[in-house]
Parts: sequence; structure tokens; C-alpha cells
Amino acid sequence: MLKKERFEKFIAYFSEHMPVAETELHYQNPYQLLVAVILSAQCTDKRVNLLTPAIFEKYPDAEALSQASVEEIFALIRSCSYPNNKSKHLKGMAEMLVADFNGVVPDNIKDLQKLPGVGRKTANVITSVVFNQPSLAVDTHVFRVSARIGLSTKAKTPLETEKQLVKYIPDDLIPIAHHWIILHGRYVCKARTPECNTCGLTDFCKYYQLNSAH
Repeated sequence: MLKKERFEKFIAYFSEHMPVAETELHYQNPYQLLVAVILSAQCTDKRVNLLTPAIFEKYPDAEALSQASVEEIFALIRSCSYPNNKSKHLKGMAEMLVADFNGVVPDNIKDLQKLPGVGRKTANVITSVVFNQPSLAVDTHVFRVSARIGLSTKAKTPLETEKQLVKYIPDDLIPIAHHWIILHGRYVCKARTPECNTCGLTDFCKYYQLNSAH
């Protein structure tokens, strides 16, 4: 099967079966999503959603967060993975937002990546989810699932995967395609035990075709 055809089948399937797909992180504005995405590194969205209400109540905007001490932030996120680093990143991010961007979350990847704790993946999430730009964040789910299905081939880094995906997915579908792949990876194409018997992609999935008994 040609790669182009595989992408067409992927898009057709999810357009029909998952016409609405969005982040499972809870947020009400760009600042809140930025905090949540920084916290979500190596941590589940469920865990992040348990932590963020208290953070947003105490620090409703970047200015409030910038005035918090690292220790105060740590106390609120201690049950998250890497709380030491994330406490410093959140304070640094808030300080830079206030100092350099008038407290407003930037709408472009270049400026977002200047913020502490914000790499390309996080910047892509913000520009995609908040600003509906054709950015595709590659996390562990996207990296794994894209390779398994056969949407990405021989990609050794998230950036290589990202480039292959955006080449074949129309710009207007890139923001939702990101969530299609993540949610599929989270609930069906799991890392250790992919649920191929309940998956609707088996007729064009490389992994299934290589590993099935047929």
C-alpha cells in the first residue's frame, strides 16, 4: 500500500468515527493550557487535571504565578512527575511571559520555545489547540502509533515523525489529527498491549499485518 493511500484511509476512518477530538487537559484560556501542558510531560492528563484547579485558583494568571516562590509552586505539584524541575519551569515561564510578552501567551512556535519548560512539542500543542494552526506535536503516543500504523517510516526522532505526518495530512486537519493519534494510542494502540481485536485500522495498519496470523 502506498503511503498516500494509508493516510487517506487513516483520515477517512477518523473523520467518520471521531469527528470531534480534543485535548483531555482541562483549561479555560491559553495561560491555563500552557501550565497544564508543562505539567503533563511524563505525566498523565488525569493526574494533571487533579492538580491544576488549585494552581489556577491561587495563581489565575501569569503575573500571579510569577510572584509565587518555587517552593509554593512545588507544594501544589509535588505529586506530579519531576516536580522540582517543573516548579522552576513554571515560575520562569510566568516571569518571562510578564516581562517579555505582557503576560500574553505567544501565538507562534519561535516565541513559545523561548519560555522555560517549553520545547517544540509543547509549543506545537499550544499553537495547534489554542490558535488552530497546522502544528503537530509528537509525544510518545504519536511517535509509537504513527510508526505502528505505517504513517511514519524509519523516523528516529519526534521531529522526523512530525515532518512525515504534516507532509501527508491537509493543514486544516493537522490540529485534530494530533488528537486522533494520541487518543488512539491512549485507549486502543497501547504501548505494551495494543488492542488490535477492537481496532478499526487493521485493514491498513502495518503492525497488524505483520503480526496477525492471517
